[in-house]
Amino acid sequence: MMVSTRMCSRVTLHESHNGDYRSPTRIDPRRNSIPPQRQRYVTKDGKCRVNLGPIEDKTRYLSDIFTTLVDLKYRWFLCVFTLCYIVTWVAFAEIYFIDAWLRDDVAHVHDPKWRPCFENVDSFISALLLSVESQRTIGYGSRLVTANCMEGVVLLMAQSIIGSIIDALMVGCMFVKISRPQKRAQTLIFSKHCVISERDEKLCLLFRIGDLRASHMVDAKIRAKLIKSRQTKEGEFIPLEQSEINLGYDTGGDRLLLVEPQTITHVINETSPFWEIGAERLTRERFEIIIILEGIVEASGMTCQARTSYTEDEILWGHRFESCMSLEKGSYCVDHSAFDKTFPVQTSTLSAKEKSIEKEAALF
Repeated sequence: MMVSTRMCSRVTLHESHNGDYRSPTRIDPRRNSIPPQRQRYVTKDGKCRVNLGPIEDKTRYLSDIFTTLVDLKYRWFLCVFTLCYIVTWVAFAEIYFIDAWLRDDVAHVHDPKWRPCFENVDSFISALLLSVESQRTIGYGSRLVTANCMEGVVLLMAQSIIGSIIDALMVGCMFVKISRPQKRAQTLIFSKHCVISERDEKLCLLFRIGDLRASHMVDAKIRAKLIKSRQTKEGEFIPLEQSEINLGYDTGGDRLLLVEPQTITHVINETSPFWEIGAERLTRERFEIIIILEGIVEASGMTCQARTSYTEDEILWGHRFESCMSLEKGSYCVDHSAFDKTFPVQTSTLSAKEKSIEKEAALF
């Protein structure tokens, strides 16, 4: 097998003419004899193993500030949440105190004949209390903005408007962050292995999905992608090319009523990427199958997505899933202990293409 090597940012990507791919490995002359480890594109729990490189134009994140805030980790989000209020309180407190000092309100706090703009503001701390009480509409009554100056009224209006904007943004971000359906995906389960066996005299790729909650997913849809590097006839190397795996889109089989565990079937036919793959060739292939389950969470109405992946060594040729459904006391019962269990069945080691050719030859 001819293998070529390309260099990019001190990383070596190994590629082969039969479409195999291996993970990028650091160059180390002392470890050239050690084969690179198998790198997944998507982990079994659905996390994408793609790291974004340095991004020069980071102002794009600020143009979508709402999504940027929602995507922050909780510790950073709480820091931003707290800083937004503290900064506005301190900023307006400084303005209140400077204005009170310039109007000489600070020196005439206890003068009953003085007509102050900011009443009972004699220090920065009292100005800070006035700022907090105004923005949070607390209004204890001891410190207040009077009608003796126009700028005080304008400052109060400006702080009220800015405080309302911050409240709407921060509370909205917090609500969306808390109600995000990412944790809902933890109760959507996938089988540990795919299996290949015959169904209705057709070679099929099968895997199993299930929902552990009693509240079901609404309008659940399943789709799959094949991730495989290949080399074109012109010699161009395409890393991690994505191709569609038909799970019944044309027949509606990809739309699920996910009440009990479902066994998803991909019929290996002429349009399937596994058309020419048999049991022996499967051991030499390098690819990854990405499974994506999408649906609407019944409780919140938000869209949820769960992902997993299967590599070539997680596909069992000539196996079938055990049944995990039974009828007990007038209702169906799901046995999740049998969810991942498979058993071997008699299956030809030929590929679907070879079986088709053999069947046509038998007719003649």
